[in-house]
This record gives sequence, C-alpha cells and structure tokens, in this order.
Amino acid sequence: MSWLAGVSRSVDRACRFGAAGCLALMVLLIAIQVVARYVFSEPPGWTEEGARYAMVWSGLLGAAVAFKAGGDPVLLRLPFMEANTAIAWLRAATVLLFLGPILYFCIFGPGQDLARGFLARSASRNSEAIGLSMVWFSAALPVSIVAILVHVAAALAARSKS
Repeated sequence: MSWLAGVSRSVDRACRFGAAGCLALMVLLIAIQVVARYVFSEPPGWTEEGARYAMVWSGLLGAAVAFKAGGDPVLLRLPFMEANTAIAWLRAATVLLFLGPILYFCIFGPGQDLARGFLARSASRNSEAIGLSMVWFSAALPVSIVAILVHVAAALAARSKS
C-alpha cells in the first residue's frame, strides 16, 4: 500500500465525518426552524440559511465519498472495464478534464487574477442572516474537488503498482 492510498483513506474518512456532521447539523437546524415556526410562530432566519449551507457541504463531501466508493453515477459498468488500465486512465482524464477548470476558476479569475476568482469574490460578501463570509460556504466546492482528485491519484498509483 502506498502513502497515497493512506492519504486517500484519511481524506475519505474526513469527508465521511464532515458529510455526516453537516447532515446532522442540517436536521438539527430544520428541527429548530419547525419548532420555532409552529410552536412560537417566530422562525429565525439563521436556521434556514445554516441548514442550506450544511446541505451544500454535506452533498459535496458526500460526492467525494461516493466517488471513492465507486457509487458515482456512470453510463455503463462492465466487468472488463474494472480491470482495464486504459479505462482507468480514461476515467482519470475525464475527471480531470471536468473538475480541473472548475478548481482553477475557484482560485483564479480572468487573467489569472486571484482577486477575481470564485473564492476571493465570495470572501467579499457576507450571508444575510448569519453574517458569515460566503467563502466558508463556497469553499465546499474546491474542498470536494481536491478530495476527488486525491482519490483519482491514489487509484492510479495503486493500479500502476499491480
């Protein structure tokens, strides 16, 4: 087992814990919202916003977990495809082709300007009800992309050893 496989397992464990924690937080915030709305007739806005942010984090971290487990949606699963090294490299290339530009524009904006990247633009805005910087919400996207790319690299490394 390579060190990259260990990193992938650690990232997967962190994503599982994070996704489950965010899911539990979302349920808790929705429960508070329901009780406040129907018992006290005074629902706080921050519970709805917090639940929405927890849902996004849970979904994106869960996507990384699903990718590692092989539960991501695919068009076709055939037995010979699992053992084929060329198919593994093709899968890695398509994942990189899809996620690479998204990760790039999370960091850089037009003209490779860091100040115009998705995260930098999010950092300059605050959420309405919570007042938290939107970068904490937006960071879920690059975090999940990096986790998926770690899993891809570990899978390729494991395949090249065998």
